[in-house]
Amino acid sequence: MVKITITEQAIEQLRRVRGNKHVKLIYDTDDCGCAVNGVPMLLLVDQVDEYDVAIETNDMPIWMEKHRLIFFDDEMTIDVVDGAGCFQLKSPNQILNPRMSLMER
Repeated sequence: MVKITITEQAIEQLRRVRGNKHVKLIYDTDDCGCAVNGVPMLLLVDQVDEYDVAIETNDMPIWMEKHRLIFFDDEMTIDVVDGAGCFQLKSPNQILNPRMSLMER
């Protein structure tokens, strides 16, 4: 079971830009050519898909595609990269994306 902690800075930044949209953590493979070579990124969406699951956090729900959960660690943290205008996704074992973007679709 995946659990995500969102830092206070990240909560503030997400609330500022989120509006009525859902926050989704995706494993983007569009430019990689292979399903195992992806990049985690945050996406703002109007509605979630039938295959999305809500992930437990300390604040707002973060949605993920159920079939992509295998690419993520069980415990992760979403933080803000100071001065860079982006987020960071990390776990106790690794940094999954040091400069994670937030896109809107």
